[in-house]
Amino acid sequence: MNLSIVIPLLNEEASLEELFSRIDNVCKSNNLSYEIWFVDDGSTDLSWSIIENLKVQHPQIHGIKFSKNYGKSQALHAAFSRTNGDVVITMDADLQDFPEEIPELYNMVVQDNYDIVSGWKKKRFDNVMTKNVPSKLFNAAARKVSGVYLHDFNCGLKAYKKQVVKSIDVYGDMHRYIPVLAANAGFRRITEKEVQHQARPYGTSKFGTERFIRGFLDLITLWFVSRFGGRPMHFFGAVGTLMFIVGFLSALWLGISKLIDVAKGIYGHLITNNPWFFIALTMMIMGTLLFIAGFLGEMIIRTNREHKNYNIDEVI
Repeated sequence: MNLSIVIPLLNEEASLEELFSRIDNVCKSNNLSYEIWFVDDGSTDLSWSIIENLKVQHPQIHGIKFSKNYGKSQALHAAFSRTNGDVVITMDADLQDFPEEIPELYNMVVQDNYDIVSGWKKKRFDNVMTKNVPSKLFNAAARKVSGVYLHDFNCGLKAYKKQVVKSIDVYGDMHRYIPVLAANAGFRRITEKEVQHQARPYGTSKFGTERFIRGFLDLITLWFVSRFGGRPMHFFGAVGTLMFIVGFLSALWLGISKLIDVAKGIYGHLITNNPWFFIALTMMIMGTLLFIAGFLGEMIIRTNREHKNYNIDEVI
């Protein structure tokens, strides 16, 4: 199979039939064998009923229904484990992405041997203050921190080699950072393609400005995990050991100073009256706690905890 197309959705009943029709026309006209995985992320409208009806008429359609809204990352995680195509393409269901981009994305992966081709919505039709400006700031920070130089991390239209989606673990809100996760996993051939974008023809956006706040927090998490995720002891243990040594040396200096005063016949100077006593004690305690945190982090990694934290009602 040439293509697996993964489409997470939430209350998109108005666009699903048109979206499928356009995908079907594009793939047939380019002789691409394909499957579609719709992931219903807790819709409360008729989205799942429409997917079921489409499935009856078109066997290349598959659907996953979540018991409630878990988020885009969980939707992608559920679909990635089931895809069969040599190239996996993700796109949104709101028709702001153009299915007509699919053949060129597919060719860039197959013919040009890219691991990931990320869409770049250079000309956007979103609200300038609530989406465009925050998006530019977010993308600039993401490029700086991650070292992956893409203009648009948030674009849902992306193409992947099959090996990429089978090798990475998408969890939390990490869907926007899949190229970074892939780069950390050794998939370095990452590029971008300028894609068309249009205003949403149906419904309303499911994402507000709060997603950029979550995105920045996830970016910090990703930076830490990419550097120390494999060996948390290298961070916590190093910082903890340094703090413990500084605290211990400070306490030792206070003790020696007290002995020197006693040797000189100077009495009445209590160590506990010196603020350095409490600083040294605090640093030793914090250093010990950080060292323990590093040790516990190593133990957690050894358990290889799975990130599946969603419930599936139905798969068709």
